[in-house]
Amino acid sequence: MRGSVIGSGSFGTALANVLAVNCERVQLWGREPGTVEAINTRHENATYLPGIPISERVHATTNLEEALTGSELVVLATPSHATREVMARAKAFLPRHVPIITVSKGIENESLLTMTELLEDCLPEEFHPYLAVLSGPSFAKELARRMPTVVTIASHWDKVALRCQKALQTETFRSYTSNDVVGVQYGGALKNVIAIAAGMADGLGMGHNARAAIITRGLAEITRLAVRKGANPLTLSGLSGMGDLVLTCTGELSRNRHVGMELGKGRKLPDILSQMKEVAEGVKTAKSARDLSVKTGVELPICHQVYLIAYEDKNARTAVVDLMTRQPKSELAGV
Repeated sequence: MRGSVIGSGSFGTALANVLAVNCERVQLWGREPGTVEAINTRHENATYLPGIPISERVHATTNLEEALTGSELVVLATPSHATREVMARAKAFLPRHVPIITVSKGIENESLLTMTELLEDCLPEEFHPYLAVLSGPSFAKELARRMPTVVTIASHWDKVALRCQKALQTETFRSYTSNDVVGVQYGGALKNVIAIAAGMADGLGMGHNARAAIITRGLAEITRLAVRKGANPLTLSGLSGMGDLVLTCTGELSRNRHVGMELGKGRKLPDILSQMKEVAEGVKTAKSARDLSVKTGVELPICHQVYLIAYEDKNARTAVVDLMTRQPKSELAGV
């Protein structure tokens, strides 16, 4: 079997390593010639996964046609804001009738589309039945080191989800299938915004009580919006909901939590982002969450405060006070 991964960041490279267990060859596409050369000559992605060996079955390239030719499974691992542009270049070379898995956890700012909706928007209809999404608690560094990781793979077509599951199954990587494409994607995207809030609480020194409250009420926000968009609420209590949320809000490797911590310490967002090698998806998703809240009428108070801090320079401590002094209500109320 031959597989393709589009995107040579940490998660794309880590998944290429997973695919290499069951594939005789994995083509990994990246923009940066230096990263591509290092993977091919030293079997290491020194930029994003330094010191972690990459399988010799992984071959990197900057040529999209070479990366996709002959592939029987395609993984899209570009940042969400770059997915449309990359797919516009790649669609001429995409193989027909093979699963296409997106692993980007974001919602496009302009259109408010999830990644599968975006792919349906920019790819011919013949590709639509083969779309799938992978999400769940999975830090790239642990994945690349073959540490035990469990995720969800969702597709509208069960056969596609099962093919993806089989291709990615290893001794250290396990996946569960689902047909809740909506719920899996909203859980994966919005948890990044909540993780920024959790990081801010940590940066402000507000303690474990505050973090637990943010995780719990953050899950309530995610579930409200996801269900409004057609998700099964049970999905949000699973790997791509609560599982990913807990990891991203508490793990030391979380980029979004890091952004929040630095904001809580008083640093400005442009300064924080300028010193990061990879994208913290929650920053852009905070804007999408705010716009979705306005569009749907679903209240997302934590996401809204993160938006105000990130885009309108609101003070983080003031945002916490505003959250705490909202109108009291029942915990199980609809909003």
